Amino acid sequence: MSTDGNKKQFWKRNTAKVPGSIQHVYGAQHPPFDPLLHANLIKAGNKPQTTPGGKPKKATTFQEFESITSDAWDVGDDDDELLAMAAQNLNIEVVMETANKVIENHSKQQEKQRQDDADASELEDREEEEHEEDVEEQWEEGEESTPEVSFACEPSPLSDGRRVKSLSEAPIGSPKDTSLHRQQSLPHRPTIPMVARIADQNTSGTPAMTEREASRLDKFKQVLAGPNTDLEELRKLSWSGIPRQVRPITWKLLSGYLPANTERRESTLQRKRQEYFGFIEQYYDSRNEEHHQDTYRQIHIDIPRTNPLIPLFQQASVQEIFERILFIWAIRHPASGYVQGINDLVTPFFVVYVFEYTKEEVENFDVSSLQEAALRNIEADSFWCMSKLLDGIQDNYTFAQPGIQRKVKALEELVSRIDETVHVHMQQYEVEYLQFAFRWMNNLLMRELPLRCTIRLWDTYQAEPEGFSHFHLYVCAAFLVRWRKEILDQRDFQGLMILLQNLPTMHWGNEEVSVLLAEAYRLKFAFADAPNHYKR
Repeated sequence: MSTDGNKKQFWKRNTAKVPGSIQHVYGAQHPPFDPLLHANLIKAGNKPQTTPGGKPKKATTFQEFESITSDAWDVGDDDDELLAMAAQNLNIEVVMETANKVIENHSKQQEKQRQDDADASELEDREEEEHEEDVEEQWEEGEESTPEVSFACEPSPLSDGRRVKSLSEAPIGSPKDTSLHRQQSLPHRPTIPMVARIADQNTSGTPAMTEREASRLDKFKQVLAGPNTDLEELRKLSWSGIPRQVRPITWKLLSGYLPANTERRESTLQRKRQEYFGFIEQYYDSRNEEHHQDTYRQIHIDIPRTNPLIPLFQQASVQEIFERILFIWAIRHPASGYVQGINDLVTPFFVVYVFEYTKEEVENFDVSSLQEAALRNIEADSFWCMSKLLDGIQDNYTFAQPGIQRKVKALEELVSRIDETVHVHMQQYEVEYLQFAFRWMNNLLMRELPLRCTIRLWDTYQAEPEGFSHFHLYVCAAFLVRWRKEILDQRDFQGLMILLQNLPTMHWGNEEVSVLLAEAYRLKFAFADAPNHYKR
């Protein structure tokens, strides 16, 4: 069949949108996405429709709101000092040393794992040979009766002194049939919860910290304890991951939500939280008005699809919080309004700020057990920090999404220089980067990685200057090349697209993310200051 025929069949089977359906992706659950539709819309210069059958918005819909509300990051706000700090570069030697150390440690661990696997395989072969010899001896002894077959893995004694043979010992086809024995001896990798292993410690159960983890936590506490937090030092520490206990306060500082001065933090929190709930009182009831119906309807549709396999996000009170956050953000940002994908960006902040009020397992935590004041604080803090993040990437969501178009094009050029073989392979089978990387840019890889990995990734993004925009490009490039072997093994358009939209990251944890970030930093170090290196 021709390549075009394969592509048509693939999109017919895999991108048809069924109301209420959920497409499975390793590491995430999310609604179906049709990149060809987006590509065609963008080529046509049209903004993708965010509402089914929605009416065109009037030009004056948000003008009155724009004139009477300030932007989410006000000029002259108390956070000016943080804006200045955000422009500073990290100490290159420190971060480069961290990146190299991570990669070196990972290589050593892989070598050790290979050696362990080889030793285990050798031991298994010896056991199998001994087992086969035992079976042959039993057959040679001339057992007249057919051995009874038990489905137990281990032999069990009988009243007459004989032993029941295990299933692998039974004479099925051959006395040497050991396929089940082999299968049972394979190592079993436990399933990791969606949110567990978020930080250096497991969220569920919180095992005892290692000496290194305790030392890192002490360093964070020392930096945070001063009257004026050294944000540059905090960024250096955060680049390699933030301990769970101090992540909420560290994220608020690095995002620019809280000032570095300790004395001003409480008053800033009270003021910003009151401001947010002032917006709720003033504007939230307008969601039922005709000119806001399209926006609210799309938000209302998307919220239940957000992490549908994590019980935390299926609670009615949590979904109501998300609806309020997204609706208020949309009417305060008329240049973009609400765009599908923004709903995902609330979840990491919400989970991290729930940590402040509980030590329980997060994915199954019942938020109704929290006091109302705590829940209100989590909601307001999540809104402001998401707003800070989106301020840096808002051109991803404005008309025709030009920011995403530029980033996807830059990714294509970068990969063509980093790994030309992979780039040419995808060209050969007519896979366009926009067809898979649109989602990587639109959702910041949140639908490609488990939530625990996203939170670890965001530790570094908030430590990096322009982490969510500029550095994210290099993370995407490293992420694509990470699957080099799997990509080259695919020999048609359909196989490549299924792989790229369902990458097997379900069992990823801190180690995999750390290696990915280290590789991304090395790419940035090589290409960021010399953009012509990745331009043909």
